[in-house]
Amino acid sequence: MASSTSLSLTLPIFSSSSPSSRLNPLPSFSLHSRITHKPLHLQNPLLFPKIRSLLQQTRATPVNKDLWDNSILKSETPVLVEFYANWCGPCRMVHRVIDEVATEYAGRLKCFVLNTDADMQIAAEYEIKAVPVVLLFKNGKKFDAVVGTMPKEFYVSAIERMLN
Repeated sequence: MASSTSLSLTLPIFSSSSPSSRLNPLPSFSLHSRITHKPLHLQNPLLFPKIRSLLQQTRATPVNKDLWDNSILKSETPVLVEFYANWCGPCRMVHRVIDEVATEYAGRLKCFVLNTDADMQIAAEYEIKAVPVVLLFKNGKKFDAVVGTMPKEFYVSAIERMLN
């Protein structure tokens, strides 16, 4: 009797109650009506709090033309600036690498990101023609550049050259 009770609870889910449908279950509800287009962590802030905090964290600080002089040119600590655009897929890959670098070099290197679409004047001043580009600054002067999407080792070696 207990097995038939659990069987009856299961049957409404399937499109038919024949034994063959249990082998190849099809939902009886409209699949589209059950799908949401929001990720689960955005639907409920209590759900997946660790994932939510990781997604919101960024190790590289956004910078714009108003903060450029104080954050980059007057910094006593060496600085890395990633020039990116929101529409740029390769920039997202570089951004993940820069976040890792920012964590590994915390205290020895400041990392910033600059949206070239929002701050075209700075991009033009440093002759940024395409993104992603990573510029390294030491004592307020451009020290080195890494153009394009490169493996993490390229960025690390350029940083190490600057720090030594």
